[in-house]
Amino acid sequence: MPDPRFFMKSSARSLAEIALLAGAEPGPGADLDCRLEDVAPLDVATANDLSFLDNVKYKDQFLTTKAGACFVSASVADLAPKGLNLLISKHPYKSYALAAQYFYPEPVPESDISPQAHVAADAQIGEGCRIEAGAVIMSGAKIGAQSWIEAGAVIGCNVEIGTHCRIGPTSSVSHALIGDHTRLYPGVRIGQDGFGFAIDPAGHVKVPQLGRVIIGDHVEIGANSCIDRGAGPDTVIGHGTWIDNLVQIGHNAKIGQGCIIVAQVGIAGSTVLEDFVAMGGQSAVAGHLKIGAGARIGAQSGVMKDIAPGQEYLGTPAVPIKQFMRQVALLGKMVKKNT
Repeated sequence: MPDPRFFMKSSARSLAEIALLAGAEPGPGADLDCRLEDVAPLDVATANDLSFLDNVKYKDQFLTTKAGACFVSASVADLAPKGLNLLISKHPYKSYALAAQYFYPEPVPESDISPQAHVAADAQIGEGCRIEAGAVIMSGAKIGAQSWIEAGAVIGCNVEIGTHCRIGPTSSVSHALIGDHTRLYPGVRIGQDGFGFAIDPAGHVKVPQLGRVIIGDHVEIGANSCIDRGAGPDTVIGHGTWIDNLVQIGHNAKIGQGCIIVAQVGIAGSTVLEDFVAMGGQSAVAGHLKIGAGARIGAQSGVMKDIAPGQEYLGTPAVPIKQFMRQVALLGKMVKKNT
């Protein structure tokens, strides 16, 4: 259960209110006046709690849950234990997420500029911002209204950050333009030199990195991820893309809208991910490739050629997922035959 020392909970709401805010329909016989005080997993929920079932793996917990109400799809509603108030949703997990956001809203910091922060005289700080101790806002930087610069973050010269952004502790941002409602988690590095050099036996020669990083609205970038600025063209992260922890994105990369990039992914320079691409953990894409819209790349895959839109690839080198499964099956047969 959420520890009240770290998570501030809002007041109870009726089942009818929760259904409305979460886009769900009350199930047959549901008590619309039932008041729910918290969210909890199926196996520990009480009569005051709201839960959800989105994976049939947890069906047994659903059959015995003591929750007061539960988000479910219509296909499993008939399995509900007697007395459980149902909230029918096409996307139970999404509905649960919306409800949980009500019970545990993101903190809204008080507007304040700490005396221990360093803010350049010509930096522009929007109304309602919070700048915490140890933060550095350098000359010419612009911070949009209601943004939150946490302790020890460094915002470089002439960087522009939009409204309602949150820049995590010890993050650094340079050579970048960032949209609205974007969040950088602790330790993120944006805009550092790309890995560009000319190879020479007498000593490698650095190529000046003269581009920027352009980040859209509603982007999340996980802890300790690094996004290099472009070498001439910009590195671009599209609206609504979510990037997990420990991700490396090389110079000139173009990431489309709504992409999902899981932990420890590496994307080499000048590669293009079109909209809504998903990359599993520890996968990687070589440079100068194009990954089509809606493509899915499995965990630990190594992509060495372009992928068409909507395709699913797995393995190293990555191949279409059905081909990968046939390869694994054939290898298993060969091993069994020779043991």
